[in-house]
Amino acid sequence: MTASRAIGCFNPLHVAMMAFTAMPAMAMADECVQEKAIYGDMDDAYELRFEPVGSEAAVTSNRFKFSVRNTSVVADGIVMRTDDQMRANGMIMFNCPEGDVTGADIRACTVWQGMIYASDMAGNISALPMEGADAAARLFLPALGPSIQESAIWGKGKATVAPWDVLTLKGCGE
Repeated sequence: MTASRAIGCFNPLHVAMMAFTAMPAMAMADECVQEKAIYGDMDDAYELRFEPVGSEAAVTSNRFKFSVRNTSVVADGIVMRTDDQMRANGMIMFNCPEGDVTGADIRACTVWQGMIYASDMAGNISALPMEGADAAARLFLPALGPSIQESAIWGKGKATVAPWDVLTLKGCGE
């Protein structure tokens, strides 16, 4: 196959899946619990940093900050489990109003919403680990990049690079 023909067969889905399964292993996944895990995208433009939930566990099972590197943009993230605990529905919100808010208010400040999937280094997919469990090696947030481009965190002085949907464990917080 010629180089030009190989380029003509470019499929973004294949590139995303290769990024999801071909990154170097990180031994820290076994040394870090999920509520302290720090993830980054392959362009080093974003950071997702989990925080302990503590007494709020009845409302959410995980909480995180999602920041756009080299800017002051920091969005809040929560993960709510389904009743059977098998699925983790995540939301990233930016500058949401406090107090009595409407569904329209929440939709306006939501950057991304969807299922968060975890993966080990072999590419085995699972639910996002709960607090106290070993951190996932990778996270998959479907359609994260396009959602950011349509959100309030996109634009001049904010996010200008759309991330891939896969974030890789890069550290463990205090």
